[in-house]
Amino acid sequence: MNALLIRDLRLAVRAGGGFGLGLSFFLILVALIPFGVGPETELLARIAPGILWVGALLSCLLSLDRIFALDYEDGSLDLLATAPLPLEAVVAVKALVHWLTTGVPLTLAAPVLGVLLNLPWPGHLWLMASLALGTPALSMIGAFGAALTVGLKRGGLLLSLLVLPLYVPTLIFGAEVARRGAAGMALETPLLVLAGVSLATLALLPFAAAAVLRVNLR
Repeated sequence: MNALLIRDLRLAVRAGGGFGLGLSFFLILVALIPFGVGPETELLARIAPGILWVGALLSCLLSLDRIFALDYEDGSLDLLATAPLPLEAVVAVKALVHWLTTGVPLTLAAPVLGVLLNLPWPGHLWLMASLALGTPALSMIGAFGAALTVGLKRGGLLLSLLVLPLYVPTLIFGAEVARRGAAGMALETPLLVLAGVSLATLALLPFAAAAVLRVNLR
């Protein structure tokens, strides 16, 4: 597993489809929001948690189709499916690589970009906490969607349509944690629900994605 993890991290960095592209899109989106809604600081502060979470979610979408596509095209996925390493572990490693190259940079950059939207200072910590809890679920759900569409030509749009509805619970509770944290409100309930959604996703979807991959590779 360690060898697969290091290999995929190197490929992700060389390909440039995760770290740089996601951060660039996130920055552009957040920078354009004040031009679209106006410079009112109170309005920006109110919508900042939701905007930052939507931006992080859409940034995660950009590189989902690369999770399995490159390995499928060069035949590596067939070798991984027949390797001693369980296919469920392969899916988990792929999702982990996506999170390390996309979710972690977005989590670290979000508080900095929150300054552009006048996010209240108490909200920065909870924004990071909500993204740290929620982005693993985004990557795991994305890996499941990528497994469903592997082998399809130009399956990126279909992948987005499949994944976006599954992202909604994570988006709702993640943005609510950030909003309540910024407002100084009690946030135990949305925080626990967000953690529960992420844990359930990480526990169940590797098996579902592996089953789908076995079907698609026959």
